[in-house]
Amino acid sequence: MDAVFLKAKHDAGLTWDDYLASATEPQRAAWLKVYEQVHLSEAQREMLGSSVRQMNVIVLSGAWCGDCVRQGPMFQKIAEASRGKIKLVWCDRDEHMDLQERVVINAGQRVPVVLFAAEDFELVGWFGDKPLSRYRAQAAKLYGAGCPLPGVTGVQSELAAELQDWVDEFERAQLILRLSGRLRKKHND
Repeated sequence: MDAVFLKAKHDAGLTWDDYLASATEPQRAAWLKVYEQVHLSEAQREMLGSSVRQMNVIVLSGAWCGDCVRQGPMFQKIAEASRGKIKLVWCDRDEHMDLQERVVINAGQRVPVVLFAAEDFELVGWFGDKPLSRYRAQAAKLYGAGCPLPGVTGVQSELAAELQDWVDEFERAQLILRLSGRLRKKHND
């Protein structure tokens, strides 16, 4: 994906409030309920707040999507903790099929998908539709406790594990930007 395309999508994206305003009342209530349950640790807030580079982030999502309802509030909390370094916008999958077609996963149109871009909209990477901890929890439920899956977490800690997985993805993207020779040269650091 080129920077011009990503900038256009970012410019067309919605803020958190506008995205939720476009949802139905039951959908909005579900998103806000999860938002209230998501709590970053002090260490997570400190790490996110210490970001150096601006990062443009696009979340391809659907207000109707259960995984989006669960993970979307995490993205918002992460962006809020970045002290303005993460410029997060939301694009509805059905309204941005040209973007969806570029980020298929296992030949499927999955959401959420998070696209990370540099300050000049050069693509850093994209990730979706669920982090590893969520897949582990789903596999444990599907195959039972006897399923030999390393790292499977209990129901009580699933949300926290998922949040940490996403914090790690945002940190990874920030480190790519921070250590980029191109950007280090540009910023003289």
